[in-house]
Amino acid sequence: MKQIGLITIGQAPRSDVAPIIEQYLKGQAELVQAGVLDGFSAEQVREFFGPQPGEYVLTTRMADGSAAVISRERIVSVLQRKMDAMEAAGITTILLACTGVFPGLHTARAHLIEPDRIIPPVVHAMLGGRRLGLIGPLPEQEESMRDKFAASAGSIPFAAASPYTGTESDFRAAAERLRGAADVIVLDCMGYVEQHRQWAASAGVPAVLSNALMGKLIAEMV
Repeated sequence: MKQIGLITIGQAPRSDVAPIIEQYLKGQAELVQAGVLDGFSAEQVREFFGPQPGEYVLTTRMADGSAAVISRERIVSVLQRKMDAMEAAGITTILLACTGVFPGLHTARAHLIEPDRIIPPVVHAMLGGRRLGLIGPLPEQEESMRDKFAASAGSIPFAAASPYTGTESDFRAAAERLRGAADVIVLDCMGYVEQHRQWAASAGVPAVLSNALMGKLIAEMV
């Protein structure tokens, strides 16, 4: 059976994200998972990977389900080593399980799939003139997420609700803030699940999961 590498910036296995991808694969391929933070304690993650002022902030999931806030700049070398190891093991398709922007990642021969290069143009193609709204995990990610989807005309409304610590009321409140300003909401983090999508759609605005989009696209490549 074909193998697809799934690399999370948190800890593997991702029992939240993997099933969403797997439902579209329909048994045609096996996910092989690895995590940038595998083997690190929560204290070590804060010490080694915690963001400093001016760094690109990300959030992810630890093995126990708790959230970790980390710096892109501090994890990128570990992430590249994880990709190199997967490729050395013979995996020819690698999916990065993060919608953040990671300039400079590379493989020798394997096909690297980076959601940040795929989701914005797909979303713009879907919009058809409708207004985009974004829900992301952290308030401090607002500027970077708006920049990533900047091809949309005008300012893009944003609201924060974490897939790891957010409650139903957090998601409903985020959706309510976007109501009237957005015609389609994208939940821009690979950690969001169907329950989050349903809560986000509670204000009557269609909501889209980034990881479901990636699952559908990857399934077509198997």
